[in-house]
Formats: sequence, structure tokens, C-alpha cells
Amino acid sequence: MSSSSREPAPQVSSLERSALFVATLTSFLGPFMISSVNVALPAIQADLSMNAVQLSWIATAYLLAVAVVLLPVGKIADMRGRKKVFTSGLATYTLASTLAAFAGNVTWLLVFRAMQGLGAGMFITTGMAILTSIFPPHRRGRAIGIYVAAVYVGLSVGPFVGGILTQQFGWRSIFLIMLPLGAVSITVTLTFLKGEWADPREQRLDVLGSVIYAAAILALIYGASILPSLPGGILVLTGVGALAFFFHQQRQSAHPVFDVSLFRENRVFAFSSLAALLNYSATFAVTFLLSLYLQYLKGMPPQTAGTILMAQPVVMALFSPIAGRLSDRVEPRLLASAGMAITVAGMLVFTQLHAATPTPAIAATLLLLGFGFALFSSPNMSAIMGSVAKEQYGIASGVVATMRLMGQMVSMAIATVVLALMVGRETLTPDNYPHFLLSIRTVFALSAVLCGAGVYFSMFRGRLRRS
Repeated sequence: MSSSSREPAPQVSSLERSALFVATLTSFLGPFMISSVNVALPAIQADLSMNAVQLSWIATAYLLAVAVVLLPVGKIADMRGRKKVFTSGLATYTLASTLAAFAGNVTWLLVFRAMQGLGAGMFITTGMAILTSIFPPHRRGRAIGIYVAAVYVGLSVGPFVGGILTQQFGWRSIFLIMLPLGAVSITVTLTFLKGEWADPREQRLDVLGSVIYAAAILALIYGASILPSLPGGILVLTGVGALAFFFHQQRQSAHPVFDVSLFRENRVFAFSSLAALLNYSATFAVTFLLSLYLQYLKGMPPQTAGTILMAQPVVMALFSPIAGRLSDRVEPRLLASAGMAITVAGMLVFTQLHAATPTPAIAATLLLLGFGFALFSSPNMSAIMGSVAKEQYGIASGVVATMRLMGQMVSMAIATVVLALMVGRETLTPDNYPHFLLSIRTVFALSAVLCGAGVYFSMFRGRLRRS
């Protein structure tokens, strides 16, 4: 373990500031890239002559690569050094972004997007672990709150900045802008983040477990992306079965890539992780559904709809640091449970959505959801990271990111299946608006149920013992 925690206070303070800077910047990069590239998809399609399926893989290739590496990379970081993996991930991400800017065809763009996802997975799973390693428990919540806020800032400004860059300089400029941002992050990491953080025990990577995990995640995410088709259902069931086998195999492994005892013996960790999964499963599709609602049923142009939808992530960005700071003094489960309960209320309001719902009422409900999510996310993440031993920070951070990704996948799968069953694969027209509106209400009702279950897991996780 690093000896940096025994350095004089001023040096520790400098180390904390540097760690917070690079972790926050990298937590911004991923969401910013995802949301800004979404705006540029029509321009990419026109430039590279892509069909709709190929276009969908611009996002899917990235997410699949991130999901596959999260847990194995977290284990490797715990073994070999979190700063090494973090820096390698930044270098990979920056290089892939630069190369993607010069991609001449569909194949190479998808290859570089997958390479981006590999790099992002490396710094996502280690950035939080490094913060937790450096910040003492009584200041950790505030740091995590700032880290989480950066995610929402990225989601908020991504469509706006991406639209300007695409319109003024072309879609390739979105990828090129990652070069200076990545270079700054690498420079600060190598210059100011002195020391290394790793588990000194002799360990080996469970290659078989890593392969089983990767196959399970690939089947789940790809299967969910093609639901409600029969192959999609088969793949999802296969993925669930493979994941169950993965947990069984990990219990038998001498050097597991994931310590299953964290779920079996650590109630705070297990219930906090499940609460995160349920929260993301309930909330991620909100923007997707309301974007369609505002543009089709309300007749708003994309820019106006986007401005209204920014209400939720902006509130998240504003209140996440405050919630994180509060979790340093107030039991995290109380704050997180209150946030989840507020989210339930917001979802129930949206189950009453109709074509004539006033726009201010929609914006106000989005503000409510944003506040609830901010109150939940930072304290919940602080509880997860504070419930494990130092040598497990990398794995715990990987689990947090995996829960987020899996929750997002479940949320979009629910929305996709409900839309397919109630609206079908027809183009949205005034004739099927009533069915579309009913499908939105149904998704929000299901989301409220998921959040209600999340309140239970959040409230009864047990008290966090601060070291």
C-alpha cells in the first residue's frame, strides 16, 4: 500500500487536490463523449454512408468494451497498481479518440470506439478507487460528490457543445478535443499523483472467470439491444445463466476476479449495490422517453426539447457535491433512501402525463427527479466504497460502474419492450400517439415500482461503520 497517507499534511492536501482534479476530469470525459456523439450521429451517418444498424453500434461498441473490462481491470488494478492502470486507460482512451477522428470507414471507427471503451473502463474503475484510497473517510463523501457531479455536467453540456462542434467544425472535432483533455489528465497524474495504491498480497488473475464474465456481459447487453426479438430474449437468458455460473465459479476460485463474499457477507455493500442497480434501471430511460414526447406530442424542435431536458442533469450536478458533503456527517443510507423516495414521487407524477401536460409542470418534475437522484447517488456511492477494505477498492469501484451500466441497459430494455408491444415498429404518427402515451405511462409506472424496491434495499442496508 502506498505510504502517501503518512506524508505531512500540506503534501497530502496537494495529493488530494491532484487526485480530485484528474478523477473529476475523467469522470466528465466519458459522459461528455457519449452525449455529444449522439448529437453527431446524423453527420457521421452522412459522411461514412452508414446504415441504421451500423449507426447503433457506434454506441454499442463503446458500452460493450466498457462493460467487459470493468471487473477484470478492477482486480488487475488492485494487484498491480491503480495509478498504473488509470494512466494506461487514459493513454488508450486519448489515442483511440485521436485515431477515431481520422477514421476513413465504418469498420475503423467501430474499432476505435471499442478501443475507447477499453480505455474508459480502465480509468472509470480506478478513478473512484484512487479517490477512496487518498481521501480519509471524513472527507471522502465531498470528493465523491464532486466526482459524481462531473458525470452530470458531462451529460448536460455534451449535446450543446457537441452540436456546436459538429456544426462549426464537423463531427471529427468531437473526438479531437479529447486529445488536449486527455494529455492534461495524463500530465497531472504522472506529475502530481505521487505513490501507488495496490494490494501487496500475492494474487493471480482468474482468466477463466474473466472470460465467463465477459461472455455473460456481452450476451446480456447485446441481447437487450435487440429485444423484444426471440434471439434477444435467448441471449438475455443465456447472459443471466452465464452470470449465475460466474458467481458459482468465483466461489470455487482460489484467486477470484470478484470476491463473491462481498455480496454474501457484506450487507451494506450488497444492498447499496442493488439499490444503485434499481435506481439506474428506473431512471436512465427518462430522457429518452421525454425527448420523444416533447418533440412528437408537444411539437418542440430538438434544441428546445434539449433545453428542457437539461433541467434534470443540471440539478444533479449542483446538488451532488452537497449531498456528498452531507454524507460525511449524516448516515448515507438515510440520505440515499430519501433521495430514492423523492425519485418514486417524480415517477408517479409522470404516470399522469398526457398530451396537454403544461411544460412548466414537466420541467418541475424533472427538477424533482434530479434532486432525488443527486441525494441518492453520492451518499450511496460513498456507502459502497466505505464498506470494503482498502485492498478491495478497485473491485468495489468496478462493481459500482457495472451496476450503473447494467441498470442503464435494463432501463432501455424496459422502454424498448414496452414501446414494441404497445406501439410496434411503426413510425410515430398522430394516429398512434395515444398508444405511445400509454407506453410512456407504463414505463414510468414500472420505474416507480423499481424505485420502491430500491428504497427498501437502501433503507435496510445497515449502518456504515466509518474507519
